[in-house]
Amino acid sequence: MWNRTIIEYGLILILLTTGPSAIAQSKSNQKQPTRPNIVVILADDLGYETIGCYGGTSYQTPAIDRMAAAGMRFNNAYAHPLCTPSRVALMTGRYNFRNYTSFGELDKREKTFANMLRDAGYKTCIAGKWQLSIGDFQAPFHFGFEEYLLWNFGQREFDFRYWDPRFYLNGKLMADTKGKFGPDIMADFVADFIDRHKSEPFFVYYPLVLPHDPWIEPPGYQKGSGPENEERQRKFAAMVAYVDKMVGRVNDQLNRLGLSEKTLVIFAGDNGTNRALISNLKGQVVRGDKGHPTDAGTHVPLVIKWKGVAPAGTTRDDLIDFTDFLPTLSAITNATLPSGVVIDGKSFAPQLRGQKGSPREWVFCHYDPKWADFKFSRHAQDKRYKLYHDGSFFDYRQDPLEKSLIAKQGMTSEQLKARVKLQHVLDSLK
Repeated sequence: MWNRTIIEYGLILILLTTGPSAIAQSKSNQKQPTRPNIVVILADDLGYETIGCYGGTSYQTPAIDRMAAAGMRFNNAYAHPLCTPSRVALMTGRYNFRNYTSFGELDKREKTFANMLRDAGYKTCIAGKWQLSIGDFQAPFHFGFEEYLLWNFGQREFDFRYWDPRFYLNGKLMADTKGKFGPDIMADFVADFIDRHKSEPFFVYYPLVLPHDPWIEPPGYQKGSGPENEERQRKFAAMVAYVDKMVGRVNDQLNRLGLSEKTLVIFAGDNGTNRALISNLKGQVVRGDKGHPTDAGTHVPLVIKWKGVAPAGTTRDDLIDFTDFLPTLSAITNATLPSGVVIDGKSFAPQLRGQKGSPREWVFCHYDPKWADFKFSRHAQDKRYKLYHDGSFFDYRQDPLEKSLIAKQGMTSEQLKARVKLQHVLDSLK
């Protein structure tokens, strides 16, 4: 009797000191996976305007749209204008002025999110576009990937990503690819890796080769009639549909294996759409601006699904920088950040758990591709204004093509405050 009284009294004290909401929160936390699997899918040259859930009407993206309905859609995610600069920032969590050496290369002294997650006990693989070490087939292992199937270890292979592909599997040229479609081979590799490691934590980095030019005829394509530019748009639309198919295939497999609640899936684009293409977004015509630091060159889709953790059907307006991925994955998995270097990214893990978090007030881009005729630039932007290193200042929400400079004379108090803030960002990051 006495022991029962003590137990009942203790339960009353717990209720009084914690309250029902704290107990409910505790139960909710118990359901959250402490070390989820991670799948990062990166499309090649796919801007914000191309995806249905963002209001794009030119292409069919039902699998990505379903992923957004079951997860979170971020409206203000920004990459760099070209693939290598974006990937260097994404993989290392660091701005390009700290570690970008040349186009198609990643400095061997850098640590990537794969190094970080492998060291934390994850099984790691990469499948898709590499373009980060010319002729060095050991580099993916060095950067933390235990297995790989990759295209492009040098510009001589630039055209061999689709039909009859030239891929390297764990350091060796893959045989028997004649008559096969490259993205399907890569999708099979990813599916096999997930199946083999379904009982342990895994990290899959899946940088798709699609829908980068050359625009080709994927399986099932039906050629139309009309001018060449119309056929180009039709092929691109078919390639976007294939991107969507690859995303759907990953999510369907996770569902079949019962891994959806144990896996964080991220889908994003690496830069804006090719300048030869036009798309419709919420009734507006948008021309891609890949290679240039305008909104159309850097604004990318970001859709994240984490079933049972990220609130379904959520839309966030937080600013997201590509350097934010590495620290976010660190926070989610309790993996130790790379030591001895500055990590520029800011974790948005709290937002993925439905919390307010501490969103960025600005994003920054140091762009010096050292390739072709693309020009150097640096800019900082908030949710409305963008300031370049040369003093050019734009209201990119009202002027997305950045055609009308905001003159220093006659600025509103809001514009002046934004300019001062963004200038401070540029001055602090050198």
